[in-house]
Amino acid sequence: MLEPAHIKYANPLYGQLIVGPPGSGKTTYCHHAFKFYKELGRRIGIVNLDPANENMEYKAKIDIMDLITVQDVMDSMHLGPNGALMYCAEFLEEHTEDWLLPLLNKAGCNYFLFDCPGQIELYTHHASMSHIFERLQKEGYHLVTVNLIDSHYCSEPSKFVSTLLMALNMMLRMGLPHVNVLSKADLLKRHEHKLKFNLDFYTDVLDLNYLLEALDDSPSLRKYKKLNAAICSMVEDYSLVSFQLLNVRSTASLLRLRNHIDKANGYIYKAGEEQSVNTLLACAVNAETEVTRQNKDIEPYM
Repeated sequence: MLEPAHIKYANPLYGQLIVGPPGSGKTTYCHHAFKFYKELGRRIGIVNLDPANENMEYKAKIDIMDLITVQDVMDSMHLGPNGALMYCAEFLEEHTEDWLLPLLNKAGCNYFLFDCPGQIELYTHHASMSHIFERLQKEGYHLVTVNLIDSHYCSEPSKFVSTLLMALNMMLRMGLPHVNVLSKADLLKRHEHKLKFNLDFYTDVLDLNYLLEALDDSPSLRKYKKLNAAICSMVEDYSLVSFQLLNVRSTASLLRLRNHIDKANGYIYKAGEEQSVNTLLACAVNAETEVTRQNKDIEPYM
């Protein structure tokens, strides 16, 4: 006779890794997202992993600045800001087992927002942050990278090409579920006259040949025509990069972004706030018409 199966029920752990260039709104997003998810009933906490983040709008559950700061490293090791930040990342990696993981276990949360440093070199040319994230995955954390990029980069074709290349590089290097976000989208109305294309061209990363033509119009960039064509071709070949728009002060915008993030890290399949099977399936397969998506994702920002 078969023995009854011993099923172990574990409490899933989830995390958003908030990354992006300095000034893209990572700390502001953490502040507003924390209040938003708290209202949804999630047991959420913020973890500050930026050792130079001295102007936090939120109260961190765990703060790396209790362990090490960039300023202390600069003073004691005689390093510049970038070198000090890399030293801090390596120091955190060394103390993941005896400092970070114990604090996470004691936090009393099952959903975390990790406010990460803004220097993208830590994710594209350095391994310490990736090793820390891999260790969190081994502990059972369902992670998603939320890459915030200031939406003003859409105003110039050269900046947008750089944004595409950076986003693709981070997606491939980090190897995690990834959601790219154009932050401060509420400000796009002020700069709409600078956009050469409709907004969905930038969010869906449509035919980049049009972007190449815009780049060729610039005398300073015309000499890099072959390089620009190679970059655009590579981005299109991978076909991985797309963007969501975000206004952190809009509950509707945060809700739309939450749906994308929950699908990326698997929270949607935990049956969190979605109460009906039909709602769960609709969210899981993105079952909405293109007109509805345009009305909710594009129109509020134009």
